[in-house]
Amino acid sequence: MIDNKLTSKSPLGDSGVILIADSGSTKTHWCVVSGGIIKSEISTDGINPFYQTDMEIIALLESQLVPNLANEEIEQIYFYGAGCSFPDKKILVSRALVRFFGNAIIDIQSDLLGAARSLFQHEKGIACILGTGSNSCFYDGVEITQNVSPLGFILGDEGSGAVLGKLFIADCLKNQMPEWIAEKLLDEYELTPAIIMDNIYKKPFPNRFLAKFTPFILEHIEEPAIFNLVYDSFDAFFIRNVMQYPLENVQVGFIGSIAHYFRHTLEIVASERGIMLSEIVQEPMEGLVRFHT
Repeated sequence: MIDNKLTSKSPLGDSGVILIADSGSTKTHWCVVSGGIIKSEISTDGINPFYQTDMEIIALLESQLVPNLANEEIEQIYFYGAGCSFPDKKILVSRALVRFFGNAIIDIQSDLLGAARSLFQHEKGIACILGTGSNSCFYDGVEITQNVSPLGFILGDEGSGAVLGKLFIADCLKNQMPEWIAEKLLDEYELTPAIIMDNIYKKPFPNRFLAKFTPFILEHIEEPAIFNLVYDSFDAFFIRNVMQYPLENVQVGFIGSIAHYFRHTLEIVASERGIMLSEIVQEPMEGLVRFHT
């Protein structure tokens, strides 16, 4: 039953009620659409099948999503999620959704395809995600034809919130940041080196923990050491990801909170690499609603 529900279907258009989800490791944005009109929007914790079991996802849906749906009869679900590039992970998420939406057609796709569809609809382009994690692809207007593996925040995820946080925390603890910056960070977040180590190496979702320091990084972006850290991480994202795709006559767009809030620095790095950005959007939902209706 689950395998059948993973088959892609045509959008319902103006008939029926659809539920669209944009899910990252930190949060999931749900949108109920009927007749081409957004009826309601719901925010829950993030869903990532690389870090969560189906039972953990079920518990999240039961406590945070289902009570807020107002008994809507959902006919089709489009779920775009981090960690949903692999068939076994898609099945895991589908198994959780089927528990509550047994009569709905469920289509699970990667957050990367969601970003590409949102940014470019049916045109080709290089779609990039800069959020808690990072990713990129070449989209031909129908499907993803090339993807440089992001590799996660330990081996890759250049430019992401988790990597910016990782680099920044490491620089603070290894005396590579001005002393007042390190002291302010520990004081503002009520941290000690021991608490930091515990959250990264012993507790779940270390990527979320590291990404939560990006508001502090943004607040102090004028500090040369911090600007250089962000600049270099964005530059690494372009070198190790974007520049591996064919760039001639192709639009390059970004989606994600990091791309949105660090837009100025991102545009500087792109310009110095000779890459013109077509669009920078914080969230893909508006484009996804347009794509599916």
